[in-house]
Amino acid sequence: MTDEYLETCIELLCQRQAVLATHGDDGPNAGMVAVVASADGDLLMHLSRLAAHTRQLLTNPQVVIVLCQADDERTVADVQTLPRVTLYGTAHVIPRDHADYAALQHTYLHRLPTATMLFDFTDFVLIRVVVARGRFVGGFAQAKNLTRDTLVQAGAAAFRRWSSRAH
Repeated sequence: MTDEYLETCIELLCQRQAVLATHGDDGPNAGMVAVVASADGDLLMHLSRLAAHTRQLLTNPQVVIVLCQADDERTVADVQTLPRVTLYGTAHVIPRDHADYAALQHTYLHRLPTATMLFDFTDFVLIRVVVARGRFVGGFAQAKNLTRDTLVQAGAAAFRRWSSRAH
């Protein structure tokens, strides 16, 4: 992956929202979720068990996460040229009594401080997505497969970038 592609991937991983796709007995599901790149390159989500996608990933932890550059029709004529990354991984619930819970919660809230009150709701669970592989599309005829090592590097760089910004 060239430095330009890696830089774009890092910028995408700095985003705070993504599309989460899951699959369960009742079929596929997708929804917009808040997401945070963590220091180890994995992704964090804090989801309600009341949501269909959360219930599905609790029984089938294989997930797909899509991050895409925002559409700005003033400067982008063709939306299919927008950079995007599709991530394939496994979702792991982090129990409140887990040794890493407080640190991961701190990371999540540092990036998304308005979510603080949601950690008091008992239906919400903190989830770490361990990304196994990905597919980066930088525009027309600019697609690259991504290894876990590349994604960990990009995710950790995204964490360093967003965590150094003033909120």
